[in-house]
Amino acid sequence: MKQQLRGWALTLVWSGLPLLAGAQVIVDVAYVQEALKRNVQVWDVRNDKDYARGHLPGALSAGDAAAVLRDANAEDFVSTQEIEKILGEAGIDPSRETVVYGGRGTWNAYFGRYALRYFGGSKVTVLHEGIEGWQAAGLPVATGPAQAKPIKLTLKTNPALMVSTQEMLERAGRSDVQIVDARTAPEFAGKDIRALRGGHIPGAVNIPYEQNWTDPETVQKLSRKQVSDSRGMSLKAAQDLKALYAKLDPSKETVVYCQSGARASETAGVLEELGFKNVKIYDASWLAYGNKLDAPANNVTVFNVGALNSRIGAMQARIDALEKELAAAKK
Repeated sequence: MKQQLRGWALTLVWSGLPLLAGAQVIVDVAYVQEALKRNVQVWDVRNDKDYARGHLPGALSAGDAAAVLRDANAEDFVSTQEIEKILGEAGIDPSRETVVYGGRGTWNAYFGRYALRYFGGSKVTVLHEGIEGWQAAGLPVATGPAQAKPIKLTLKTNPALMVSTQEMLERAGRSDVQIVDARTAPEFAGKDIRALRGGHIPGAVNIPYEQNWTDPETVQKLSRKQVSDSRGMSLKAAQDLKALYAKLDPSKETVVYCQSGARASETAGVLEELGFKNVKIYDASWLAYGNKLDAPANNVTVFNVGALNSRIGAMQARIDALEKELAAAKK
């Protein structure tokens, strides 16, 4: 493994940090500036309100990408025909060279990259620093709703980028495949249950996707107002990322999963940037695997519907009581 790590040459720069040789996935603000001069397609994957508040000049938008491109229940892609319509109406062409961005450090931009590649794109990069990094550099933003120029699309999927649940079952336990679970530690341990069962796929290594950030607790700190911005969601230095994934073999097939494939897309992108040669996303992820009761799993816990209903009932009773108290106070 040490010999493999020495073989990963440092060749690129993002946010002033050296990157490892691999597929170019993560780009910096300077790269995007140059790309805009070449009329490269730029896709803002945030929701309409955030886009209207401020976006990169010329950026395209289809709204919240993760919401509009996926079924709300299964959290899988909607039909290819629907994708053609959504992207086409927004003027987003997967066949064009594209830079995708969202908020700094969030998985959304990586999901957008994965979606474009799955539907035929080949040259898609991510501005990890997002709109915040662009503004921090003192660069101008445009405001207002998206001005789309609709196009006609005929898309063909690239299934080689993902594995199905059946393929995941076939890979579990194989020595030539390594599995990365990008969920939180409580999800991995079966304490945070988000399907019929909690737990994890046998043989999986748990590396939460937030560990790619300089401060993995940034989101929690923001909610507690312990920090005032998202700078902690910038990527770690190259040597720290190498250390984070040092136990993995870049030459092996690597399958990344989370709850629905979204968080996994960021980890997959980072691994590709680090030089991992064959990275795939288990798109259905634990939502499908945990609901397949005959699929082998470790740290298995079972979702207690009765207990949940009791808690919901207690909460509703409390809400009803508070509403009565409020109504009485207004009299």
